[in-house]
Amino acid sequence: MPWIVGVSGASGTPYAASVLRGLLAAQLPVDLVLSRAARLTLLDETGIGWRDAAWLDPLSTWLGRRADGTRRPDADEVGARVDRLVEVHPPADLGARPSSGSYPTRGMIVVPASTASLAGVALGLSKDLLQRAADVTLKEGRRLVVVPREMPYTRATLRHMLDLDAAGAVVAAASPGFYAGARDVDDLADFVAGRVLDAAGVPNELFRRWTGTLGEARSAAAGPGPDPT
Repeated sequence: MPWIVGVSGASGTPYAASVLRGLLAAQLPVDLVLSRAARLTLLDETGIGWRDAAWLDPLSTWLGRRADGTRRPDADEVGARVDRLVEVHPPADLGARPSSGSYPTRGMIVVPASTASLAGVALGLSKDLLQRAADVTLKEGRRLVVVPREMPYTRATLRHMLDLDAAGAVVAAASPGFYAGARDVDDLADFVAGRVLDAAGVPNELFRRWTGTLGEARSAAAGPGPDPT
């Protein structure tokens, strides 16, 4: 059974890319929905144009890059997993399989979640496939993880988060931790993605976990010291 991943228009494409790579590394199939606004954000943050009729190349390029635009060492492997495990659905296709509760899935992750998409899910608006799939995930009692990135939060957004929590969703804000010895933007994005996948119950090795030893991750990130000889 696949995971559904919804990408909204909030800034944060590195978070979405890391979550997707984590799911693919776990050999889990993905039904992907990019909102119309997400395509604009993707173009702005990465320079990648998106076309539903030919999504394989732009998706493989996106997931095969680091946050600074350079090519990842595992880009070819990621591209092969995209080709084998991912299916993309246009946001306006309310007849797509993720719109029905009879289509079995493991759950859904909305990353990043704009305040507009968060509100739409909390209110059950189902104005596009992303919101509809999230509503179906809730009504079927499946795991829904919503990752808000925008801040500060208005009172209305905080209420929507409480409503989602009451409905059984997990609200996992994109708040990177610094105890894991991050060396660059990709490490911070991977920390958030790893915690999101933890919330979804997906095993991952995207970040160094706390072991109870102060400074351990920082020392590991720094690497070995200079040779005294």
